[in-house]
Amino acid sequence: MLIGGRLLRPEKSGLAIFFDERYNLLPHYRINVFEKFSINNQIDLSMTKNRLYYVYIMTNTYNTVLYTGVTNNLVRRLKEHRNCIFTNAFTSRYNIHKLVWYEIYPYIEDAIAREKQIKGGSRMKKIELIEKTNKDWHNLQPF
Repeated sequence: MLIGGRLLRPEKSGLAIFFDERYNLLPHYRINVFEKFSINNQIDLSMTKNRLYYVYIMTNTYNTVLYTGVTNNLVRRLKEHRNCIFTNAFTSRYNIHKLVWYEIYPYIEDAIAREKQIKGGSRMKKIELIEKTNKDWHNLQPF
């Protein structure tokens, strides 16, 4: 992870997130949010004091329906989608349980702006965005 020009943790899986000195997200890098942040893993714990915000795209089993959302706790939100906590919600009605893409932002304003940008785009643009980092549309959630 590169925050303020510093490398905090290289990811062997290729999932890492990089920001420049002004906290602008640099493209094509992600962090594996399902790993724990700890000193043993050489994560800069100063980042965990601040919230991180996630913009994500989910789909159903057959990749026919796309859902874009934003949250401050991706793991919790994915469990809510999977367990259909909100029975009348779009994700419950269309059986959307597969995480296929996400980005991380240090500021909620940036995450909301990105979510709106994605939602305003065509289905084809969303598919291109997903396939840049997840060509085979694998489920990115480990549970």
